[in-house]
Amino acid sequence: MTSPDPLAVRRGRILALVGIVLLAFSLRSAVASLSPLFDAIGEDFVLPAAVLGLIGTVPPLCFAVFGLLASGFERRFGLERTTLVALGAVALGLVARAAAGDAYGLLLGSALVFAGVGVGNVLLPALVKKYFPDRIGLMTTVYSTMMAISTFVPPLVAVPVADAAGWRTSLGLWAVFALAGLAPWIVLALRARRAALAEVDLEPVSTRVFGRMWRLPTAWALAVTFFVSSAVAYTSFAWLPKILVDTAGVTPQVAGTLLSLFALIGLPASLVVPVLVARRGVVLPLFIVASASGVLGAGGLLVAPASAPWLWVALLGLLPLLFPLVLTSVGLRTRTHDATVALSSFAQSLGYGVTMLMPIGVGLIHDATGSWTMPLVMLLAISLLAVPAGVVIARRKTVEQEWEQRHGSW
Repeated sequence: MTSPDPLAVRRGRILALVGIVLLAFSLRSAVASLSPLFDAIGEDFVLPAAVLGLIGTVPPLCFAVFGLLASGFERRFGLERTTLVALGAVALGLVARAAAGDAYGLLLGSALVFAGVGVGNVLLPALVKKYFPDRIGLMTTVYSTMMAISTFVPPLVAVPVADAAGWRTSLGLWAVFALAGLAPWIVLALRARRAALAEVDLEPVSTRVFGRMWRLPTAWALAVTFFVSSAVAYTSFAWLPKILVDTAGVTPQVAGTLLSLFALIGLPASLVVPVLVARRGVVLPLFIVASASGVLGAGGLLVAPASAPWLWVALLGLLPLLFPLVLTSVGLRTRTHDATVALSSFAQSLGYGVTMLMPIGVGLIHDATGSWTMPLVMLLAISLLAVPAGVVIARRKTVEQEWEQRHGSW
């Protein structure tokens, strides 16, 4: 076996960097660009409440289902080709949404988008592990920052663009980034195919690796962490404005601004957390900070919501710092490529699968009790789950080490 050409390796890393950045941007802009345009879309065709409810439920459902399938796709087709197909599905779904002639076309386009996003979510840590094994913290910072930016930018520009050029243009323009992101992955997929034919590709992927995750504490701890982060985030995006209006007495406009504050808090966390985890080994303190912030934020909204609503929202917004933390940990708690894909798939599919029930459950509980007390108590209790998960993840054992200690050879 010949040594890899350093120039080819460098070019491959540059292509991977561009591809990862555009992939990360497309995964979140695809999610965040639709809901601000419902009023504008509703002027062209009817948007039944049932369809809007399904559109709101589709993201975590697709993230769970296709996150679970991502490991099998990657095993069958390879990392680069699976990434290419996932990003292609996002681009096609974005175009389909922009061209939708009725609510059901909008729903089907959204389902295609979120199916691609569900696979892409799982593959990002594996792509970093493969192309930047010596820069996991830095690259996780790069792509988690792009995800944070592409979460709060689309809602800011969606309506102005729709006013100027129509809602179809506003929805479709995000496909440009996904289409541009296909180019580096086409090149890298061709390179990976040639490497496979030359028998210099990655080590063979075991079909048993995903099944082993069910028996490993670190895998479960990461799944719990992912659930805590996404449950608070999705519940807040769905219900926080109404909670603030009903309990803190703020206007809907102020509630919308506070929701933007909740989203914006995640940007500095995405810049700092991966570096602290990868370079400094700071894990458990971050879990404690996140958990305490969630408890204080939910507790403040529960006990004295009108006294300092901006403070409670900012504290609650700190809890999703667990998101870049868990993404970084997926790469650091694995030795092998197939374990990275399997661990990412396990943590995200389980986390999103349970999260899917949260916005619906919160709404049902509020309707049944006529109060936001129980939903806020739920958020407080969920925030506490982060601490025991953090204790397990802070042990710095890879899943391969855990398996070897418990069950013998990996």
